[in-house]
Amino acid sequence: MRVKPEDWWRVRRVGDDVTLIDEPHVREFYRCNCWHVRGAGENLLIDSGMGVVPLRDWVALTTERPIAAVASHTHFDHIGCHHEFERRAVHRAEAALLAAPGRRETLADPYVTDDIFEDLPPEPYDSARYAVTPAPATRLLEDGDEIAAGGRVFEVIHTPGHSPGGIALYEKATEILFSGDIVYDGPLIEDMYHSDAADYRRSMERLLGYRVRVVHGGHFPSFSGDRLRALIEAWLAGRRGTGR
Repeated sequence: MRVKPEDWWRVRRVGDDVTLIDEPHVREFYRCNCWHVRGAGENLLIDSGMGVVPLRDWVALTTERPIAAVASHTHFDHIGCHHEFERRAVHRAEAALLAAPGRRETLADPYVTDDIFEDLPPEPYDSARYAVTPAPATRLLEDGDEIAAGGRVFEVIHTPGHSPGGIALYEKATEILFSGDIVYDGPLIEDMYHSDAADYRRSMERLLGYRVRVVHGGHFPSFSGDRLRALIEAWLAGRRGTGR
């Protein structure tokens, strides 16, 4: 079954002027959470899905105000629509991938097949020919940088481990953490070609130092700061004595 383009995207408000945009016809394990953050006159988009249906054509929220698109990292499910935005930010360690997103490097090969969909994207989509469109960054991010969006300020936390340039964004005023793929409430992926076990541990330990009320991850439902601590502590406990 092919989905109509107007039915591809789903939009749900989650509070704090944050809206979840996702692709319900992608199976949950592969389905990226795209986070839209509304500021005073300016917005922020964290991740942009697979790119099989244009985001700005079908989600009016992404065109209502000036907006910057931030990549939590550069795997295919997170940067597919970044080329649609004039302002694009990514950590320096993955800038080359955003500019030249090869199938292997973005993990489209081997993951993108018809099997990752509940229903297929509209024609002429073909999984064998899927590719992420290049979207060179207009801003390179470093650990400790701040991203401002209409009076809202987010700290860039470099969280390597899942990938070298993974980042989380933390808003101190609201105690919101956008965690990307370093941690979410579901099976974590630690064995990509550019994953690093030691970096992963350091990133997890570092996140324990933040006062967090709610976490919006790269996949699966949002959860509380208490749940974040429990997830990280369980993850760390599972690796004690393993050398990882």
